[in-house]
Amino acid sequence: MVRVMTIEDYDEVYALWTKIRGFGLRSVDDSKEGIERFLRRNPTTSVVAKEDGRLVGAILCGHDGRRGCLYHVCVDENYRMQGIGKSMVVFAMEALKREQINKVSLIAFTQNDIGNAFWKEIGWTKREDLNYYDFTLNEKNITAFIQ
Repeated sequence: MVRVMTIEDYDEVYALWTKIRGFGLRSVDDSKEGIERFLRRNPTTSVVAKEDGRLVGAILCGHDGRRGCLYHVCVDENYRMQGIGKSMVVFAMEALKREQINKVSLIAFTQNDIGNAFWKEIGWTKREDLNYYDFTLNEKNITAFIQ
């Protein structure tokens, strides 16, 4: 069963995230408070999958009014290759479409062979024409940047 993620799912989702090898978690953004903030901003687009009474998959999905983005897409290793990931992606994309979003992106670690194979298999295009840049907003970085 695939449905909208709520903050009540947090403990199970976080436990799943910590089981996934090579998964990148951030202390502030992936804390309960950080996920609650994300879900308040994007109340209908994040997804969980439940099977056999347990949470086995999750996607954080949101948008900025122009482009959707998928984060932390994962399925428990014991439940992979059953269509759960694809079902969650379709659910998230349909939610974005209802909010009139027509472009979706995601980031996958280059060493995530399973994830990268999944995205290729379901028809996503790997971008080779751009560089992805990241900047962590904290007082030290902001002060250094403006000096």
